Amino acid sequence: MSKMMVNFMNPIIEKASEAVDKSNDVEMVREAIASQIIQINGLLEVSPDNKVLLLAASKAYNGYGFAFIEDEDKKRAKKLYLKSRNLALRMVKKKKKFINALNGTLNDFLPTLNTLKKNDVPGLFWAIMSWMQWINLSLDNTDIFLDIPKIEAIIYKIIELDETYYHGGPHLSIASYYAAQAEMFGGNSKKAEYHFDKAFEISESKFLLVHLYYAKYYAVQIQDKELYLKTLKKIIDAPDDLSKKLTFANQIAKIKARELLNTVDDYFL
Repeated sequence: MSKMMVNFMNPIIEKASEAVDKSNDVEMVREAIASQIIQINGLLEVSPDNKVLLLAASKAYNGYGFAFIEDEDKKRAKKLYLKSRNLALRMVKKKKKFINALNGTLNDFLPTLNTLKKNDVPGLFWAIMSWMQWINLSLDNTDIFLDIPKIEAIIYKIIELDETYYHGGPHLSIASYYAAQAEMFGGNSKKAEYHFDKAFEISESKFLLVHLYYAKYYAVQIQDKELYLKTLKKIIDAPDDLSKKLTFANQIAKIKARELLNTVDDYFL
């Protein structure tokens, strides 16, 4: 009965998540999101396989880590990203061949991608987003690069299944990877540019995090200081009502863009 009651709350959980996405009060969200995470974790104790709850929890951990923790406490942010990844992977746990092969060889893993379907995209996407953010904070551990071929393969599978998910997020993920890495570790400015262009197209240039990563990674990779400055100023000057459903994410992009402007000399020779 308790599980049934929790599952009846799915529409409320979805609306609460949408309300965060539409909020322009960053500090209010910061104060509220920790409580939201604790509440959702409690509901997951009652209904552990509820995909609506798992998605909301994964997004909350990821967003909290990225928006508020990463710049202050990287060690804690890494824990939040791993928690987000693991929650998201629980959404696809019924794809047992895929889950079991995650820790196996690449040759054994790649065929399992064929078991994935479009309805697996949300779990896959947030797992990959958080996994990549964790890797970005763990570059001192060379073992992490063993995961990269699998992550890359999953992203391309997501693009195949639904490239439009989360405003072109799959293209943003792979573009950021190609732009952030050195060439010897898989970096590729041509591929980065292609996928950034796709993310801009799908999001109609209204998702300011695409612009943020474009400046932070691509402009830096090709050492185009003018592009870097132009893109960051475009983010800062963008109207607050650019996209109602992306209001919170866009506010965070504006905050981080201002911070990047203050450290421009750290990125260019």
